[in-house]
Amino acid sequence: MANSGVQLLGFALAFIAFVGLIAATVMAEWKASSYAGDNIITAQAMYEGLWKSCVSQSTGQIQCKVYDSLLQLPTEIQATRALMLTGILLSFISVLVSMVGMRCTTCMAHNTLQKDKVAMTGGILFIIAGIAALVATSWFGNRIAAHFYNPLTPTNSRYEFGKALFVGWGSSALSILGGAFLCCNCMGDGSEQGRRYPKSSSKPGKDYV
Repeated sequence: MANSGVQLLGFALAFIAFVGLIAATVMAEWKASSYAGDNIITAQAMYEGLWKSCVSQSTGQIQCKVYDSLLQLPTEIQATRALMLTGILLSFISVLVSMVGMRCTTCMAHNTLQKDKVAMTGGILFIIAGIAALVATSWFGNRIAAHFYNPLTPTNSRYEFGKALFVGWGSSALSILGGAFLCCNCMGDGSEQGRRYPKSSSKPGKDYV
């Protein structure tokens, strides 16, 4: 049987990743204004996310503006939105599937082999969700770095990595790791069963008088 402890660990990591992906998607600090240079005014800080842009004053006042038109958004924001939402949707489905296939639940308890396959399916979906979020955050971060090091970009228009990127990277890693625990645990269990219970081959016997 699959190790329930390893399954619980993998599910816990993947569930934390699911919450982290939601948090990263709704956060407004995907990129933050850079303070590199000597002539940068630090009286206000600008942040841009997938859904809105914000300006934080030195007095503590924060003003945010939601993006008006979807078609006017840059390509990286539209693609990152799609990938992050895909990762969240897959993670949600993975949570439901994994709960059915885990050994600590009573669903499909009469068919343990099928239950392990369901848990492995949930793990695979977690891995795909993590890869989708990892591609989104890495591509968005690459675009930020490209604009930052572009000599044609004005100094006051340069941005650095925001907090949401780090949350997204961490959540992607946890999702892939948790899904791998679910998959490897079930695969290892199946191989052990194959070694413990080999098929018996009948050989013709000889009669001795």
